[in-house]
Amino acid sequence: MKKLALAVFLFFPSLAQAEDSAWVQAVAGGYEARLVTSAPDCPALHTDKGDVIMTARAAADSNFALTCSALIPAGTTSAAIGGASLPVPVMHPRRILVLGDTGCRIKGATLQACNDPAQWPFPQLAAAAASMKPDLVIHVGDYLYRESMCPQANPGCAGSPWGDNWTTWQADFYTPAAPLLAAAPIVLARGNHEDCKRAGLGWTRLQGPAAFDGTCKAHQPLYTVDVGGLTLAVLDDAVSDEPALDRDVAKVYADEIDGVAKLPAPVWFVHHRPTWAAISGPLGIPIGGNLTLIEASQLAIAKGLPPVPHSVELMLSGHIHTFESINFNQDVAPQIVAGNGGDNLDITPKNLRGSQFVGHSGVTVADGLSVGGFGFLLMTRASDGWIIDLYDPAAQPKGQCHFIAPHGNKRGRLDCAGLKT
Repeated sequence: MKKLALAVFLFFPSLAQAEDSAWVQAVAGGYEARLVTSAPDCPALHTDKGDVIMTARAAADSNFALTCSALIPAGTTSAAIGGASLPVPVMHPRRILVLGDTGCRIKGATLQACNDPAQWPFPQLAAAAASMKPDLVIHVGDYLYRESMCPQANPGCAGSPWGDNWTTWQADFYTPAAPLLAAAPIVLARGNHEDCKRAGLGWTRLQGPAAFDGTCKAHQPLYTVDVGGLTLAVLDDAVSDEPALDRDVAKVYADEIDGVAKLPAPVWFVHHRPTWAAISGPLGIPIGGNLTLIEASQLAIAKGLPPVPHSVELMLSGHIHTFESINFNQDVAPQIVAGNGGDNLDITPKNLRGSQFVGHSGVTVADGLSVGGFGFLLMTRASDGWIIDLYDPAAQPKGQCHFIAPHGNKRGRLDCAGLKT
């Protein structure tokens, strides 16, 4: 087997041109090596702790190749499948890369030019991000946007596959993301494009944190990832449409977030749809908010709890296709939105103070801003929190924020005073 520079692609000699993808992702209880292969059987995962036979997570069918998985033994310092090395977990990551909403949108009359790097820069962005040598990658959701066939007369997306199948997942995520998947393990949050009406079956099969039983699960339970003195709490909020209140779903979220309150601080709350973040409304007024997630926060308040547990020092989301940094007046952790990884960008107000949120949460923005353009974040540990560097798709700096960790009873704060908007 041959190892390719920057990519975790495996080529099996018996299957000429059969492209396979391997990666390491966080799951409940640790990290798993996963492999999608055209081979008939799962291979061994070779580690310095011994060989582990990968098991079939999902058998091949008409839409997907065989998917294999194996839990990486704790303390592993090297791992490989065949001749291809895999990234291994770093117990105390200092460089965490964050991105989201990376796919290329082809749906009905909305035709993003996937073949134009200026219009869909994710392949270049992923390679540039990999060059930053992160210890861990967090993807805040929305991987597959190619839901319709590209019209034959459209050169911008000519040749694109579409639908929830392995060919499309490769085109929209696994092939362009290969350098990044080779660079570091990844945390994969579920986006609304991965709900069961869209690419949910593929997401559950390929990226779901729990065992796959052949069906798409509308919701998968919150899971946590220990990253050395910091816990990531990853919530599946794929079905919580912003303007539609679902009280049953809100109760599920509230119960799961209740569990987050019991975790030792610090915790980062990772989920796709931000509870309080903004887009441009009438007259350019920033508006937003997710009714179901806000209802979950209200259920916490009804119990005498804060709207966001005190164990949570920072919230990371996507969904809005821009970068946003928000501090709140109320007892709520700061919010980062990193949804500018590749899909069509949203135009958002530069100044988010005065944002109007749906519902009656009582949460308001103390100060906040948005920065347009495609890009990603690199978060580096500092003595008092984290330095957050913003980059464009070519890894050119766009500016810097400073996350100052909570102190005593005081919530943390995002300071982006030096960031050009």
